[in-house]
Amino acid sequence: MSNNQNIAFIGLGIMGLPMAINLTKAGFKVTGYNRSPESVQKLVAAGGTGAANIAEAVAGADVIITMVPDSVDVEGVVTGEAGVFAHAKEGALWIDFSSIRPDVAAQLAGEARAKGIRPLDAPVSGGEAGAIGGVLSIMVGGEASDFADAEAVFNGVGKTIVHVGPSGSGQTVKAANQLIVAANIQALSEAVVFLEAYGVDTDAALTVLGGGLAGSKVLDQKGQKILDRSFEPGFRLALHHKDMGIVTSAAREAGVILPLGALVAQLVASTVASGDGALDHSGLFRGVERLSGKSEVAALSAS
Repeated sequence: MSNNQNIAFIGLGIMGLPMAINLTKAGFKVTGYNRSPESVQKLVAAGGTGAANIAEAVAGADVIITMVPDSVDVEGVVTGEAGVFAHAKEGALWIDFSSIRPDVAAQLAGEARAKGIRPLDAPVSGGEAGAIGGVLSIMVGGEASDFADAEAVFNGVGKTIVHVGPSGSGQTVKAANQLIVAANIQALSEAVVFLEAYGVDTDAALTVLGGGLAGSKVLDQKGQKILDRSFEPGFRLALHHKDMGIVTSAAREAGVILPLGALVAQLVASTVASGDGALDHSGLFRGVERLSGKSEVAALSAS
């Protein structure tokens, strides 16, 4: 696929907007649609085009991209009289970068194919920083030939791009990714609370821990945020809460037992229920502090 083709990009949020801008920089003709017009204006300022509705965005598009929060949101933008499937041209590629339930991804892929549209479920990992830098990890489900045709698009937004199987497989791998990330953030948060309780130099501690077996991308990207209590969202806790629901639900359907996953899902849910859903998922640290009786954290949440 050449970079002079038309892309419709639906969903210009924390992740979607920088991805759409990167595709514009890569030479694609990007038309964006978002419920809030401010994001559309930012895309236009970066060289893209704005659309007033989904039908206008997808008219003549060779590639249609969706990047919205949840399964119901994807269904809402692709189905119905005003949706993508009703207005996309036959043969168009539909790439869903959203993180949704694997069964919903497979179902919508079937509906897309019935309309002559070629679907790829392609959830991403890397957060806002990865989206801005164009270095996202992308796990893709769908037909191998469609994956090959989307190579230039994927290269415009990602660095590690892997075809993992048929439709729905990308979402399954993303669910596993979210399980691993949440468990790592929880462990890192508990380690910092433990270190601080003993008055350790936490900057030095995380430096040495990062150089050993305890090192991870989670420690590299989230450790300083935790030390600084800086939880501006790169990926909101509320969305990770949604993703942990996907993990636990899919595991139950498969008859798989995830004891740690179930516990971490409850800890994420607790932090969201405490009012921290709009924070970055490194805000799981605040839940650990609450469990340790840190009164200032409880007071902040109540204010």
